Amino acid sequence: MFKTVLFPIDQSREAREAADVVTNVVQKYGSRLVLLSVVEEPVTDVPSPDPMKSSDLVSQLLENARSLFSQQGIQCEILEKQGKPAFTICDVADDIGADLIIMGCRGLGLTDEGASDSVTTRVINLSPCPVLIVP
Repeated sequence: MFKTVLFPIDQSREAREAADVVTNVVQKYGSRLVLLSVVEEPVTDVPSPDPMKSSDLVSQLLENARSLFSQQGIQCEILEKQGKPAFTICDVADDIGADLIIMGCRGLGLTDEGASDSVTTRVINLSPCPVLIVP
């Protein structure tokens, strides 16, 4: 049923809590798991304090998540992308043929997208596949 599951992650508590649901779904359906973290593209007019810091942070986040899933016997692929988080998540879901996106209800993200139009809301509206939101 869910051959490929996309799990966009950030450093939020909600993403950590969603990991349990991801584990259950992937184990139940024998799904391929793809972890994704998106770094928002820097604004060219504003100098970034340390662009490597975001990249290093994302790489570490993805490796930690891979390790946690590996402890559960789940192999996963990791992707690090740059762009607008909601659009990038949906583009990746389409590119990998995801059957399901699982994500926390809100995240800290590495994004400036406003709370009134959250990444989660945009993903729900733009997704090429079902989206499971974990509160």
